[in-house]
Amino acid sequence: MHNGFLVHAAGDSVGVAVVDIEPGTAHGVIQEGGQTVEVEVVEPVPLGHKVALQDIEAGRLVTEYGVPIGKATQAIRAGQHVHTHNLKSARWA
Repeated sequence: MHNGFLVHAAGDSVGVAVVDIEPGTAHGVIQEGGQTVEVEVVEPVPLGHKVALQDIEAGRLVTEYGVPIGKATQAIRAGQHVHTHNLKSARWA
């Protein structure tokens, strides 16, 4: 099994692609503990970008590293690319 993304903390709503991910089943690993995660990727996710691990409603917080990193500006399906087109960063709020 090849890991395509890394999840920084259990419960995060996004993982980070460690390779370019194409649509289809992708596997990842949670950094702490080493558990594996699987998600059906629905669109290409470039290396270093985020992939949604769960459905996220518009306006909901997106978590990474176990903390909120921003809000979804539109509904995001599990497996979608998460970036500036659908996430407003908490850093610039």
